[in-house]
Amino acid sequence: MSGRFQIAVHIMTLLHAAGNELLSSDYIAGSTNVNPALIRKEISNLTKLGLIASKEGKSGGYTLREPANTITLADIYEAVQANPVLGKARNIPNPACPVGRQINGHLNTLEKEITNTITSKLRKQTLAAFSKQFN
Repeated sequence: MSGRFQIAVHIMTLLHAAGNELLSSDYIAGSTNVNPALIRKEISNLTKLGLIASKEGKSGGYTLREPANTITLADIYEAVQANPVLGKARNIPNPACPVGRQINGHLNTLEKEITNTITSKLRKQTLAAFSKQFN
């Protein structure tokens, strides 16, 4: 799993904690200790996917688009998880080999099962519930 999920959850948790206050990407970058350009890229992705709302201008910033009790951690995970959990080999196995001709199918099945387990667990926790851990 890439660090994108952790960064996205951090962003979303900050936005929830801010309530109706708009947060700047610089403020968010300071909290995450991540380059502001990377934060803006992740915010852009979360905005395109409908999780974050933005307001441009001098008094602009970011906030949650929906209430935190309607956003699950699975929503965030699915928004940022671009790479397979188990990774993906670049080589094409030998189709003449009994293992080589079947390995990708079996690994794909395992990948789906693991992803379903992860998202099932994350779907049980809302951003609001997760955020209660912070004071």
